[in-house]
Amino acid sequence: MSLRHHEIAESRHRILNPITEEKLMLLGEICRLEPGQRQLDLACGKGEMLTRWAQRHGTGGVGVDLSEVFLTAARERAAELGVCERVSFERGDAGAYVAEAAAYDVVSCVGASWIGGGLAGTIELLRPALRPGGLMLIGEPYWTEPAPEGALEAIGAAPDDYTSLVGTLDRFGAAGMELVEMVLADGDSWDRYAAGQWFAIADWLRDAPAGHPDAADMRDFLDHGRRTHLEWNRRYLGWGVFVLRAAR
Repeated sequence: MSLRHHEIAESRHRILNPITEEKLMLLGEICRLEPGQRQLDLACGKGEMLTRWAQRHGTGGVGVDLSEVFLTAARERAAELGVCERVSFERGDAGAYVAEAAAYDVVSCVGASWIGGGLAGTIELLRPALRPGGLMLIGEPYWTEPAPEGALEAIGAAPDDYTSLVGTLDRFGAAGMELVEMVLADGDSWDRYAAGQWFAIADWLRDAPAGHPDAADMRDFLDHGRRTHLEWNRRYLGWGVFVLRAAR
């Protein structure tokens, strides 16, 4: 799927991951955020985490994303919430972004570990920007049980792309990070994220002019996404945001 296809599918989402608003705000409480702290969010999407936490906790920071559509929504959200002076958004490849060293109290990549070629690589992308004692947030899928070949093929994953929850713990440890907390999605939040895409795409297809160059791909995405979610994702694929700190 191209970036444009994601912009269509997630046009009605504020949070571009299978986590609810309540759990997003819970995550901020867990991180014990304080006024004046700074956050770097790579692949920030529409910036809901940065802007809501800035409003609630008085934090600030920088979000980076490739999509100007998403960043426009993020800037509009920052204006709506009155936090434009504390948060900013930059368009660019999050995987190539060079942040100020040791300048952030929280660094995050929530649901886009592909920017680093996987979990370990994304940790290495984030690590230089994190101040000593700061927190790293990683949003990552995990297998709730071993996935059969049909699930892997439908999801488009190799068996070792993800691992179990305890396997994810081990991967964090191997990368020199300690897991200190987590907030996990559940079946309902997965449904709200996935099914919200179906409705947005279905309406887009109804409104698209005949012969639109994206129409066939969006129809395929809709058909494949519905079936894959109902047949495989809900049973085999979990998702969570993991709160990490450098291990001693």
